[in-house]
Amino acid sequence: MGKVLVLYDSQTGHTAKMAEYVAKGASKYPVEVRLKSVDEATKEDILWCDGIAVGSPTHLGVVSWKMKKFWDDLVDLWGEIDGKIGCAFSSSGGWGGGSEIVCMSILTILMNYGFLVFGVTDYTGDKFTLHYGAVSAGEPRKEEEIKACERLGERLAQWVLVYVDGKKEYKKSQSQE
Repeated sequence: MGKVLVLYDSQTGHTAKMAEYVAKGASKYPVEVRLKSVDEATKEDILWCDGIAVGSPTHLGVVSWKMKKFWDDLVDLWGEIDGKIGCAFSSSGGWGGGSEIVCMSILTILMNYGFLVFGVTDYTGDKFTLHYGAVSAGEPRKEEEIKACERLGERLAQWVLVYVDGKKEYKKSQSQE
């Protein structure tokens, strides 16, 4: 059974709420899901997972220092965790606050460790998509924001099932069903 880790940092609780929705989406599939804050996560969690969704608040247009430090301190896992699947999510104080840039930064961090990263082409509302990851301005309250987080978790679970567990029947996206 595939293993999905939803790892997040949150100061206001907004990114934590997003993480809950991402985990809920992943839980719709037959994978084991762990939801952990960056303060409680360990190297063992990274070694354990097959796929990871990483979430950070947008701090001055970049990933939070706690999330950056977490990954900086994993350098001894270099070469051991490549080939895992990863995606990103972020909240900011307002639209245009840099959340997509933070998602790209998270994806870059994951790529440096050899993770296979992805975006999602599905729309969860009118003109609302998550190409670089799920984003929210503040706490996710609108239906399309919540759906974006859940869809990110769903797609991560699907890719883990397809590429780790070899279950090709899960390749079909929710929007195609």
